[in-house]
Amino acid sequence: MLRSAVARRSRELRRLLSSSAAAAGAAVPGPCIVHKRGNDILNDPWYNKVRLRSPSPLLDARDLLDRDSGSSLGEFCVDGAQDTAFPLTERDRLGLRGLLPPRVMTFKEQYERFMNSFKSLENNTRGEPDSIVSLAKWRILNRLHDRNETLYYRVLIDNIKDFAPIIYTPTVGLVDMIVVTDGSRILGLGDLGVQGIGIPIGKLDLYVAAAGINPQKVLPVMLDVGTNNEKLLEDKLYLGLRQHRLEGEEYLSVIDEFMEAVRARWPKAVVQFEDFQMKWAFETLQRYRQRFCMFNDDVQGTAGVALAGLLGVVRAQGRPLHDFNKQKIVVVGAGSAGIGVLSMAKQEMMRMPGSSEEQNQFWVLDKNGLITKDRKGLDPAVAPFARGHGPDEIKDLHEGASLVEVVKKVKPHVLLGLSGVGGIFNEEVLRAMKDSESPRPAIFAMSNPTTKAECTPEDVFKHVGENAIFASGSPFSDVSLGNGKTGYANQANNMYLFPGIGLGALLSGARNISDEMLQAAAESLASYITDEEIGKGILFPSVSSIRPITARVGAAVVRAAIHEDLAEGTADMGPKELNSLSEPEIVDYVARKMWYPIYSPLVSNK
Repeated sequence: MLRSAVARRSRELRRLLSSSAAAAGAAVPGPCIVHKRGNDILNDPWYNKVRLRSPSPLLDARDLLDRDSGSSLGEFCVDGAQDTAFPLTERDRLGLRGLLPPRVMTFKEQYERFMNSFKSLENNTRGEPDSIVSLAKWRILNRLHDRNETLYYRVLIDNIKDFAPIIYTPTVGLVDMIVVTDGSRILGLGDLGVQGIGIPIGKLDLYVAAAGINPQKVLPVMLDVGTNNEKLLEDKLYLGLRQHRLEGEEYLSVIDEFMEAVRARWPKAVVQFEDFQMKWAFETLQRYRQRFCMFNDDVQGTAGVALAGLLGVVRAQGRPLHDFNKQKIVVVGAGSAGIGVLSMAKQEMMRMPGSSEEQNQFWVLDKNGLITKDRKGLDPAVAPFARGHGPDEIKDLHEGASLVEVVKKVKPHVLLGLSGVGGIFNEEVLRAMKDSESPRPAIFAMSNPTTKAECTPEDVFKHVGENAIFASGSPFSDVSLGNGKTGYANQANNMYLFPGIGLGALLSGARNISDEMLQAAAESLASYITDEEIGKGILFPSVSSIRPITARVGAAVVRAAIHEDLAEGTADMGPKELNSLSEPEIVDYVARKMWYPIYSPLVSNK
């Protein structure tokens, strides 16, 4: 019986070797010895091969939404059949006889049935508010995740472009990857306290889908240090600590204890900080980045994706990349993400010939207007980018100058927003960008979610012109410009970078994540786009190619770690072996280490 299972496994392996999964270097697992039997297996999403257990996850979503909004999803109900891929031999071995329906389905059949159910959901919810449909989609995916992880991640990987926005936005063993938050700054929603746990979970799903991190080796963490959200503090049903947030040394002592515990328990784990408010985002990054293998996605991930886009803008202008240090960039938003972009862009400029530390190509604005050295209480993180009084300054641009004033007088190549203020790039601002010194004016509206975006692509191509380049943090549709022309709505999504950063750091065994590793990740992403695509105004590749993108980015991070002598290697690839690999061999190594969701034959040890 085991021989026939292995034979089936071999056929599945041969099929995969001809697929895109194998092309990306996916490792195929062998038979798995389990320490469970019967219902214990069916209740374990890692081993389970049943597609659905409960009859209608969407009815739950509908009932929930009906109570909140009075809206109805109609009579639609998800197919609740317990289709199962456990072969008869495994049922005998694992004590599953009588617990499952008699029919045995293939993985492909299960996959198709789930996708048909999902498409039926879309058809039957047309005309409903987006918030209702999005929650319904999230619930059906979440139910699959809780029931059958292998099928869930296969569905997610194959449909990453469509499903990433659903899982990404908030709607004990070996651990390789940890995403931690304190819930203090969730997207554009602010302080959500413990209710921000959905963000680490969503990020780790993308680590699995994009970087092939084994889902058994990820850990989402919510550090509950209280909340300053008065509505939550007054809510009797709020599950977190009903007290105001810890501050100062009390707060840092909690984070210190967490980081030390991680290192003691999982010394090779990579820790990603996510959605910490600005003051703690910078404080914790500087406090830990030299001592631990960690990074902050809001500061460094956003900066890396933005830098990749900015390098693409230089190419779109028909200029060599070393002219990046001649770009004039107006940045609206001086929070953690904005300062992260400024810092990484400045570092990249310093690598260009002819650059100097005194050179300042940035004009930074916050809610009080242009930031200059005359600003009272100037934030030390912003100070290096504040405008001064030297001969290189533009006449009559004073402290607190408005955005329109700055754009009209600077005539920047790039207008970049990380303000969290929806629509701040209004018609007057965008019309002023028509006078940019660049033949391809670039507007980056990078605030999330969509309602917080500084402008829309329709606004840009209407008011700036067809030669404009648009990028955003949230997804928008491309714009038809007529005559067969398209205005591309590039999404500068962090998921292009953070999975590769984490995977590269993990596989290199990096002691910490350096600026050079982050720069290498950004430059690798920028180089993925062809000159033809750049000419059309396309800055970022399709999300559907996320695995090969991540393999390239991860390999670049590994090479940078080796170059800086930060790579300590792993159990199966020491630092000397890593150092001996060629560039293509490193890409292949990274791709081969990616986990891929395939059912394994199960053998009981009882």
